[in-house]
Amino acid sequence: MEQQTSVRKNLQLGIYKVIDPVVKVLIKLGLTPNAVTSIGFVLNVGVAVIFIIGAEEGNRGDLTYIGWAGGLILFAGLFDMLDGQVARLGNMKSTFGALYDSVLDRYSELIMFFGICYYLVAHHYFLSSIFAFIALIGSMMVSYVRARAEGLGIEVKGGLMQRPERVVTIGVFAIICGVSSMYIGGNYKLYIPGVRFHVFETMSIFTIPITVLALLTNVTAFNRLRDAKKIIAEEENK
Repeated sequence: MEQQTSVRKNLQLGIYKVIDPVVKVLIKLGLTPNAVTSIGFVLNVGVAVIFIIGAEEGNRGDLTYIGWAGGLILFAGLFDMLDGQVARLGNMKSTFGALYDSVLDRYSELIMFFGICYYLVAHHYFLSSIFAFIALIGSMMVSYVRARAEGLGIEVKGGLMQRPERVVTIGVFAIICGVSSMYIGGNYKLYIPGVRFHVFETMSIFTIPITVLALLTNVTAFNRLRDAKKIIAEEENK
């Protein structure tokens, strides 16, 4: 766990070095951390809009909407890092800003998953839509367990699927899915001799990671709950 945390922290510091010049420009333009957070939220609304348009106007084999949505997911996710750095480098940290950031992060994720579920249901990927909803539940619970624990004076931050990992996973595989459909076709299906149904299709590039996300987010939430229980037990036995 400590090694995982160390790797994650080093990667985060590396990303900060890359985005800090952008952060300084935003500060010079007069943008506040709350404004940056709000921009990220609006972009996530745009993600949902792309999925909904893809559901209403696209056909089952047209996965380009998923690719465009994936690109916007990553771009919106960038603002999740920018707002914190704007607050730090611009010396604009505030208690309300931290609350505002957390609340809009939750709204952003809910809206993004709403768009994904809408798209999957509209194109009759019913099972995948269920996994997307389970991933949404896990994502919310990862954040809730941490917030509730902090309310009790306990810090639990570990886990494989924190918000940056969730954003990158969904965004990257959405892009790969959209790009792949341009080369192998959106309706490509892989069959194995003797098996009556296909074992893989182009859409699987997007839906399999969501299924994995459904599992790992909930595992992360339960692991945080377990860690909190352990800390509470240690404090009670002192």
